[in-house]
Amino acid sequence: MLVLKIVSNEVLGGIIKVILILGGKVMPLDRLIEITSIIVTVGLVVWLVPKNKIKDATVIFLFKQTLTWILGLIVVEWNLIEYPTRFLANATKSSLTFEYLVYPGICVLFNLFYPEKTSTLRQLTHYVVYTSGISGFEAILEKYTNTIIYIHWTWYWTWITIFLTFLTSRFFYRWFRGDFSNTKVA
Repeated sequence: MLVLKIVSNEVLGGIIKVILILGGKVMPLDRLIEITSIIVTVGLVVWLVPKNKIKDATVIFLFKQTLTWILGLIVVEWNLIEYPTRFLANATKSSLTFEYLVYPGICVLFNLFYPEKTSTLRQLTHYVVYTSGISGFEAILEKYTNTIIYIHWTWYWTWITIFLTFLTSRFFYRWFRGDFSNTKVA
C-alpha cells in the first residue's frame, strides 16, 4: 500500500509538472482547463465503468459522439458559438475536448448509473443534475475563460440541447439493450 501511495504521488507530481510547464512557460489557463477536463473525464470513465459494461459504455460513447459531432458542427458553422482555444484548431472549429470526449464520457456515466427502478421524480432529478452540471460548467467557462464564446447562444440553449441529447441517448441505449422488444439483446 505504501509503495502504491509513493508511486501515485510521483506519477501525480510528474503529471502536474507536465501540465503546468510547457517549454519553460506556465501553461495558459484555457489549455490547462482542457487538459484537466480530459484527465478527469477519462479517469472517471475508467474508474467507474464496470468491466461487464464496457460494451455498453462504448456504444453510449460513440452514439453521443455522433450527436455532438453533428450538433457541434452546426452551432459553430452557424456562428452561434466559437471555441477560440481548442486542440486541432486547423482541423475543426468545434471543440474536440468537450464535444467529442467530455460530453460523451459524462453521457456514459449518465446512462450506466441511471436510476432505472425509481420514481419519475428521481429519474427527472438525474436528468436535471447532469444537464445543469454540464451547462453550469460551460457557463462558467464562457464567462471567465476563452475556451468558449457565446455569439448567438445562451446558457439555456446549452441546457436544452444537452437535456435532449441525454434523452435521445437514453432512448437509444434502452433500444440497444432490447428494452423495447420481447427478447433481450444484452
